[in-house]
Amino acid sequence: MSVTAPPQPRPAKAVVRPGDRIFAGAARVAALTIMLALAGVFVFLAIEGLPGLSAPAHIYAPAEDFWSYVGPLVFGTILAAVVALIIAVPFSIGVALFISHYAPPRIAAPVAYVIDLLAAVPSVVYGLWGGLALASAIRPVMDWLYENLGFLPFFAGPPSVTGRTMLTAGIVLAIMIVPITTAISREVFAQTPRLHEEAAMALGATRWEMIRLAVFPYARSGVISAVMLGLGRALGETMAVAMVLSASPVVTLNLISDTNPATIASNIASNYKEATPDKQALLIATGLVLFAVTFAVNFAARWVIGRSERNVAR
Repeated sequence: MSVTAPPQPRPAKAVVRPGDRIFAGAARVAALTIMLALAGVFVFLAIEGLPGLSAPAHIYAPAEDFWSYVGPLVFGTILAAVVALIIAVPFSIGVALFISHYAPPRIAAPVAYVIDLLAAVPSVVYGLWGGLALASAIRPVMDWLYENLGFLPFFAGPPSVTGRTMLTAGIVLAIMIVPITTAISREVFAQTPRLHEEAAMALGATRWEMIRLAVFPYARSGVISAVMLGLGRALGETMAVAMVLSASPVVTLNLISDTNPATIASNIASNYKEATPDKQALLIATGLVLFAVTFAVNFAARWVIGRSERNVAR
């Protein structure tokens, strides 16, 4: 005699609440709006900047064509951003670790507030401070770098008498990207599982060894995201660089001389107001190049973050 198996109960249907539907719909609308805005910016830059790719030769002066015109600008943009990252990233990570793992709460909270408030300062204020105060204050440092490290192409000199150099612009940009990099790194460090930290300490690790073995691997992708967001801010910064940097269309690694490469954003801000229609099209075309560079940097960052997350999952 065969035994009939009892009927299996049907799985209960998930109850979707109206609030969940509203939130999901709002999230989709927000995502689509951002994508449409991004596409609109690209289309505008492409349509308005296309004539700048084949403008009359005198529009590109002292360059000969579009690519020789935009090349030094791309170089200056990347150089300023890299200098800013070299200065800002170690400082930001150190401050984030101090707030999340070293400082007592009564000290950590005020320090975090002060760092966050730096993001509220307008870029024009940073530009004024950099051009008027920092430029003159940093001249002795440039003289020292020239005398002791002049054999390096970065400090070959001669030092600028005004102090308005790529190094000054890099320091200003570094101060501007510190708040966002520190804030994101701090939150990621604070999310490290407490059990991982306690396990490392229980095995005899020092506080620094615990951070190196438990906190950094967990927070790697978040720190990379923070650095890339800071890099995006540095690549697109306009007024602060335009007010600090005494620029010219050159390609040089010298950070302390009077000859400095311009950035794309500062070049647009300095020349757009009095530009002819052909010149405006050229400047918009350089904006399209900046858009492409920023997109490529963010795409590379997402790839690095995804690869890091996959390695951690293994």
